[in-house]
Amino acid sequence: MPELPEVETVRRGLLPAMEGRVIERADVNRPDLRWPLPERMAARLTGARVTELRRRSKYILADLDTGETLLIHLGMSGRMLVSGITLGDFFYEHVAAEKHDHVVLHLQGGARVTFNDARRFGAMDLMPTAHAAEHPLLARIGPEPLGNLFDEAYLTARLVGRKTPIKTALLDQQLVAGLGNIYVCEVLFRAGIAPERLAGTIRNAGALVPLIREVLSEAIEAGGSSLKDYRRTDGELGYFQKAFAVYGREGQPCPNCAAPILRITQSGRSSFYCATCQT
Repeated sequence: MPELPEVETVRRGLLPAMEGRVIERADVNRPDLRWPLPERMAARLTGARVTELRRRSKYILADLDTGETLLIHLGMSGRMLVSGITLGDFFYEHVAAEKHDHVVLHLQGGARVTFNDARRFGAMDLMPTAHAAEHPLLARIGPEPLGNLFDEAYLTARLVGRKTPIKTALLDQQLVAGLGNIYVCEVLFRAGIAPERLAGTIRNAGALVPLIREVLSEAIEAGGSSLKDYRRTDGELGYFQKAFAVYGREGQPCPNCAAPILRITQSGRSSFYCATCQT
């Protein structure tokens, strides 16, 4: 599942194609993805101008001048691909339609944005912009880890007395938005904290905040992590996976002490860590 850095990378890739441009035509090629698509979705998008393209947690939000906002969730295999536009020094030609191109936006100036999702675990919805924060998928999400509301005092207060493992706590989207399995593993390695440590027992828990921001910022700079399906909007891979210290490296030497990286299962997810460096 794409995490915050992957979604932010996609948002940035969509900006030159979408923000400020009119959607001249919307092709909606099926009635549903993970859930049914909005009624009259093609008609409601056609002719609308994208006034702002933003991100909330793992969701992309395209505000329209019609007073509605298009919510986009990539799911497990969703891709947003841009064509018909120059990015950097390269012009991305339109490519032939593919089987799983479920929604295609034809934008002012000739750009095209294609939502392709082989497994159909992604989602799209339209909602009133004024009430976007109340949408069921967004209403209970915690502060953004790169925003001002997520600071050392906030995290310290939220972890006091918490009896869940720190790995589980940081994956709680009501505590902090957008963090997923990959980046929590990497943050805890840098912090020297074992994933099984109870959150309420960690002294100076607020020190995790700058590490969370550091890891996320590095991952965004690298274009995210491509493990299976994720691609950037130009179709290229992200490459932060080349910088993983522990994630996916079971049995390989720790980059700090050379002890083998271990893998355990927590809440159905794999946690990777070094038992020597993380206590």
